Formats: sequence, C-alpha cells, structure tokens
Amino acid sequence: MLDYQVRGRLVKRVNANRAGDLKAFAKQLEIDLDAEGLALLDLALTHPTYAMENGLPGNNQRLEFLGDAVLNLAVTERLYRDFPCMSEGELTRLRAAVVCGASLAEAARQLGLGELLLLGKGEERNGGRYRPSNLADALEAVAGGLYLAAGLPAVHKLVDYLWGMTLGEGASTVVVDSKTRLQELVQKNGPENVTYRILAEWGPDHDKRFRAGVFYRGKLLGTGEGRSKKEAEQQAARAALERLEHNDLALT
Repeated sequence: MLDYQVRGRLVKRVNANRAGDLKAFAKQLEIDLDAEGLALLDLALTHPTYAMENGLPGNNQRLEFLGDAVLNLAVTERLYRDFPCMSEGELTRLRAAVVCGASLAEAARQLGLGELLLLGKGEERNGGRYRPSNLADALEAVAGGLYLAAGLPAVHKLVDYLWGMTLGEGASTVVVDSKTRLQELVQKNGPENVTYRILAEWGPDHDKRFRAGVFYRGKLLGTGEGRSKKEAEQQAARAALERLEHNDLALT
C-alpha cells in the first residue's frame, strides 16, 4: 500500500496497481508526476459517493471547481493564439462549444476516465461510470489536479491531447452555435421557429443541472443536459441537429 499525501496531509492509501494505472494515465499526456501529483490525480478521480462510503476526507469537487477555471484559461489562450482573425464573439462561441458539458464528457470518454473513476456502490450500479455529468466533472477535476501538480503547461498538454483536431480543422464548424444552426435549418421549412422548455432540474444550488427539450410544431426534436439552462438548450439543439443530419428525424 502507498500513502498518498497532499501538502503533507494523508489523503488515502492505494495499492500499487492503482498507482500504476495513474502513472500510465499521466504518461499518455507526456506528464511526469511525483507522489503528490499522483495523489492529486487520484483525488480528482474520487467521486463523492466513494469518499463518503469509504470515510475519506475529500473528493473531487474542489478540484473540479479549480479545473473549470484553468481549463477555460488554457482553451482561451489556445484559441487566441491559433485564430488571430476571429472576432471576440466568434472566439467566445468556439470556447463555449469546446468546454461545454457534452464536449467535456466526450473528451473524458476518449481519455478513458470512466474506467479510472472511483465510485460508490450505488453510483456504480446505476451506470455512473458512463454518466456524462460524472465524466465532465472528473475531467475538470483532473485539470485542477494537473494544474496544482505541474502548473498550467500540464493543463495545456491535456487540452492539446484532447482537442487538437477540434481547435484546428474542425473550428469553422463549431463557431456558429447549435441553437442558431437549428433555427436556420427549420426556418427553411417555414416561418415557424423552435421553442425550448426546461424539462427537469436537480442538484444543490451551487451545482445545478438542467435538462432541456427543443420542440417544433409540438414535436420533441431533442433533449440535452447542462449546468445552466442555456447550456442545456444548446445541447438539446445539438442533439436535434445530429438526428436531422442522420435522417433519424423529419421536420414535416
């Protein structure tokens, strides 16, 4: 067993196999972490349900809070450097598309974070390892942990690894937000526009989640989840666009 400490305080004990998995994860990002860095990474992947069931002193929520900020900074710097001709508005829309909950969850899946999450028994049984909100939260927490362990350059490596293509060749397709694209598409079919409705909301005030639906002529076109009503509506519009593009949905 290894004693993992952060700032001299015991965080938890993990076996050598877990330590090896964490080192392998960091290695794919070309980041070398010392024992404290591995402890932060392990904490970033510790869901609150696991910490509660095992009597641990911490979970990944504080690192998630930090990671949200540093991810935004790293992505903003990359966009500013790589797209000198884009306006402020275009850069803002592109950043929002890159760091939204759905994009974070997909990036976490690509990185294999689901397999590394430590979950409580109930959360595990209910599919928490593949829940988009858990994956997005974990990726933000990992960014926070990497920042504390190795500084902003490590977060840049994470961004480069996950979104190199998205921020390069795919940028032009992301600049126009999904709600605008969907509106333009349906208005080719007639003067009526889509409407959005919040279908559900849950979580404490400091960590709310929303589910939105987008409707056209009374028909539900798609649903989406987000940390704000606006993000949930964007994800609903994106889901509707994907269905329309794959001919799984007709507007008539």
